[in-house]
Amino acid sequence: MKIRTLKVINKMGVHARPAGAIVDITSRAQSDVFLIYGGTRANAKSILNVMMLAITPGSEVQFEINGSDEDDTFQKLEKLFNDRFNEEHYDP
Repeated sequence: MKIRTLKVINKMGVHARPAGAIVDITSRAQSDVFLIYGGTRANAKSILNVMMLAITPGSEVQFEINGSDEDDTFQKLEKLFNDRFNEEHYDP
């Protein structure tokens, strides 16, 4: 099991489109994937669970990934976050 932290650096936080992009990656994973934010742990394969977290710009989130494709899944999530979900850069 791996627990890794990523920072939300896009301008709008994790709204519907970024949540969908996260779920696109996690739902293809063989591993179990959970997203932890603000003390809440949510199934990252569920768009409703991801959106309910209401993750704001500049926040740090943790991904708990457990399974055979942990590294590959995290690399894809890391790229998605680093690419700012293909949105503008958040600059506090």
